[in-house]
Amino acid sequence: MDTPVIDFLKKYAETDTLRCHMPGHKGRGLSFVSAANDITEIAGADSLFEAEGIIAESERNMSRLYGSAATVYSAGGSTLCIQAMLAVMKREGRRVLAVRNAHRAFLNAAALFDLQVDWMLPEYSDGILSGRIDPAAASAALSGFGEDPSCLYVTSPDYTGRTADIPALAEVCRKHGARLIVDNAHGAHLAFMPENMHPIALGADMCCDSAHKMLPALTGAAMLHTSRPEYAGLLKPAMGLSGSTSPSYLIMASLDGCCKYISEDIRRDIAENLVQLAKFREHFGRLVSADGDPFHITVCAAENGYNGDELAGLLRENGCECEYSDSGLVILLMSPVNVPDDYARLISALENALSHAEKGTPVHERFRMELPERAMSIREAVFSPCEDIPVEKAEGRICGAVSVPCPPAVPIAASGEIIDRNCINIFKRYGISSVNVVK
Repeated sequence: MDTPVIDFLKKYAETDTLRCHMPGHKGRGLSFVSAANDITEIAGADSLFEAEGIIAESERNMSRLYGSAATVYSAGGSTLCIQAMLAVMKREGRRVLAVRNAHRAFLNAAALFDLQVDWMLPEYSDGILSGRIDPAAASAALSGFGEDPSCLYVTSPDYTGRTADIPALAEVCRKHGARLIVDNAHGAHLAFMPENMHPIALGADMCCDSAHKMLPALTGAAMLHTSRPEYAGLLKPAMGLSGSTSPSYLIMASLDGCCKYISEDIRRDIAENLVQLAKFREHFGRLVSADGDPFHITVCAAENGYNGDELAGLLRENGCECEYSDSGLVILLMSPVNVPDDYARLISALENALSHAEKGTPVHERFRMELPERAMSIREAVFSPCEDIPVEKAEGRICGAVSVPCPPAVPIAASGEIIDRNCINIFKRYGISSVNVVK
């Protein structure tokens, strides 16, 4: 019998491709990964959701490194952490104000817990992936909740690496008695930058980090942090609601290894990479965005007359695999474990790609996003009988389960909303040809 997954992985590893994509280990290290270390909850091995032994000890180590009131591990990625954060908000009866460029994992969690979600549009840049979050607009929206307990849910860094003004948003939330919860899946390294940029240090009440995105950890390794001591005892029960009772010990071991890496090496590695990243941006100038987290390299293709998907294909031919591309941009995701030679290879590959790419008129996309009309709750739409139909036939239909591809998995129409012509145009802009709708 064929082994198509194994065959692909072996072939990819043999190509020595420069991995400008997650996971953050970049295919290096992790010597502990072997079948001999893949165990279950045997004597002495502790149990993730009832941790009081070696797992609890490792989590306390991580908490000290991040300066949190508590940190707990997830072997189910940030998706499980997002579910846990929203479960805590549900327990407290809080309404949720969410910035629209949330990951579809947020929508799925809202469906599972039947949360009422009010949406806030960011000030979009050139697409649905990124935009500025206005603290004044957040304050106005929270004011509209009156005396209802609430929380603000933001994604920072977003998919292009743009970071929100977390201190200002935290102050807004304190003013309104709201909680600030942050999807920091792309920012596990931010606590160890020259200036601490981690949401917990900047005033967030809870946040999730996908260690596997930016640190040397296996895919699925994530952490949930809180700055509030009263939440410390709520995190494990909340995660246990939807987490597997058979979490991977290899994933947990990779988180334990991250503790050692963070304590011994990460600040040095970040400093060395920041030098290389600055040189890279200087070399390519306006072609590369200078906003947000420097480890997220966003190539502004359309603004410079190129097609992002074409550039990504040419980069692949030159031995570099990107994290994401569309017609407008290319995202190259680096991490602290990258070395100077990686940047030399990337510069050469991108120069070669640019020399062979077709160049046209620069396109400065004027992106318009409006919130569609809501016809039913997220939960009702997700659990209703649904069908997939061509996007062109979806106008006036109610969006069912959101199935936009990951990456970037940012919803265009949210579950329960009526798909309008603007939604259809955006679906087409991102190459999405079918949509799930309520029958």
